[in-house]
Amino acid sequence: MDNSTFIVSLISGACAGTSTDLAFFPIDTLKTRLQAKGGFFQNGGWHGIYKGLGSCVVASAPSASLFFITYDSMKIYTKQSNYFSPAQCHMISASCGEIAACLVRVPAEVIKQRTQTGILGINGKSTSLSNFLYILQNKSGEGVIKGLYRGWNTTIMREIPFTVIQFPLYEYLKVRWSETTANKDISLLRGAICGSIAGGIAAAATTPLDVIKTRIMLNKERISLGNLVKTMIKEEGYKSFLNGIGPRTCWISAGGAIFLGCYELVHTNLTAYNQTKVKATLSA
Repeated sequence: MDNSTFIVSLISGACAGTSTDLAFFPIDTLKTRLQAKGGFFQNGGWHGIYKGLGSCVVASAPSASLFFITYDSMKIYTKQSNYFSPAQCHMISASCGEIAACLVRVPAEVIKQRTQTGILGINGKSTSLSNFLYILQNKSGEGVIKGLYRGWNTTIMREIPFTVIQFPLYEYLKVRWSETTANKDISLLRGAICGSIAGGIAAAATTPLDVIKTRIMLNKERISLGNLVKTMIKEEGYKSFLNGIGPRTCWISAGGAIFLGCYELVHTNLTAYNQTKVKATLSA
């Protein structure tokens, strides 16, 4: 990836991530409270649906930028290798992108979800900063790194299946729809619709993994995946794994439209701007 492509991916990803998280944060809060142990009202109900926004805003731009820088780089690399089909290229690229993004996303998720569900941090306050300081000062006794990256494995376990479904489907829908246009270009609206469909299907399919990830992050003590699943089945039944499927699917479906639509819009305009600059330089 050359410098101009790197900058385009970085800025496009940052704009996409920030705009999506700001627009749909309240729905994410409702989803988290539905999935948390005890249910919606015990974890805050309708009160303070913007709690945890600080950690989300701080992390959304760098995590989305990391994703698209990695995704776009790996797409170039895998396509040049000639070993993979288009779908495989997108699966590999998106998986690598999610792993990179989770380096920022997981700590932000831990802090955000603690705040969304009213867990108290430093000085008995439930804010993003107080919960961050609580973990940073190792008040939980599990270590700073383990505290910040609690749920790393289950987040990766959720994100990779999600992205393996979403991005190949998104790219496939774009290609098929572009075949119906004369100039083979996808408009902003069509790109947003493709993103919405792909995101909604991927979100619904991976809801059980999202529930497990949320429970691990919010559990007062560290717990193994196997023990958590057994406890949930015993105490709440199998239906608990679909908690929050409605808000999650709606949020990510609508978010996919904004996220990928915004990315395509910024990416297209910045690429066109760079090409214009190059042409002007060559003709000078």
